[in-house]
Amino acid sequence: MKETTMRIPLSLVLAGGLATLSACDRPAVLGETPAQDGWELAWSDEFDGTAIDRAKWDFDIDCWGGGNNEQQCYTDRAENASIVDGKLVITARKEDFTGPALPPYLAADAEDPDATASQPFTSARMVTRGKAAWKYGKIEVRAKLPQGQGTWPAIWMMPEDQVYGRWAQSGEIDIMEAVNLGVECDNGCEEGGENTILGTLHFGGGWPDNDLASTEFNYPPVLDDGFHTFGVIWSEGRFIWTVDGRKFAEKKAGDWYTTESEDPNAPFDQRFHLILNLAIGGGLPEERALGGVSPDGFPKQMEIDWVRVWQCGPDPATGSGCVLEGDQ
Repeated sequence: MKETTMRIPLSLVLAGGLATLSACDRPAVLGETPAQDGWELAWSDEFDGTAIDRAKWDFDIDCWGGGNNEQQCYTDRAENASIVDGKLVITARKEDFTGPALPPYLAADAEDPDATASQPFTSARMVTRGKAAWKYGKIEVRAKLPQGQGTWPAIWMMPEDQVYGRWAQSGEIDIMEAVNLGVECDNGCEEGGENTILGTLHFGGGWPDNDLASTEFNYPPVLDDGFHTFGVIWSEGRFIWTVDGRKFAEKKAGDWYTTESEDPNAPFDQRFHLILNLAIGGGLPEERALGGVSPDGFPKQMEIDWVRVWQCGPDPATGSGCVLEGDQ
């Protein structure tokens, strides 16, 4: 996802110098299950009620396109996000819609802060900003992902406070992103359908001098129309990405930086909040597989069974006490 001047989506290729995914890791096998001892549940949402808990979640509402030329308006309507049978369901609909042209932080300095824009799709982007944020921990989300050309579900984190400045100086943590799942093509798609999931860090300078470190991982089970658990274990100077409890990527201090500090842990030494969204279109999905956005199969849904955040009881200051050095 992307937000010019603040954050840009995953590993998107935008004019202005954003790095591409061509140099990303693409591991072949899952690693061992990381150690589980010592984690204490700090926050969760099991979606057991009849309505979204607004004490835990807020909504971004705009038709900006995330800075990635995405084609949806984000709303807080029940048609786009609701609790159904104990699950959060984010629904992208094919419908013309008009709403705020910019998110509030950009509209505040715009020539016309009340400008509107229209898009051919609607969806939802839910955030814990201002309600819950964490420094270090194990974050897991059990979700069922939509398929189709142009779909872009994401589970990610942004800094609660822009301590080091605008995107991407203060960082971005992408726990899971996927585009065009299930699509079959003759241009690099996996056999049986696109099944790549990504784990990514964004960092470096302010756009367009931003940088990233990303891992792409082929995971055919994600196409089984079932729920899978996507997670990250974040400790001081280290990230481990997991799928269904197994490691598929790792980054360590030295793999990232910010132009605003010489501390090797910066910018990932501050509190980050959580974001769940389903985008339609944008640079990353539209430049891959069959290209563009297919109008077929709407509405598209991203279902979330639960969200859980643990922190390390033995070592909350660094989060490393619950991650063994030998974990693979």
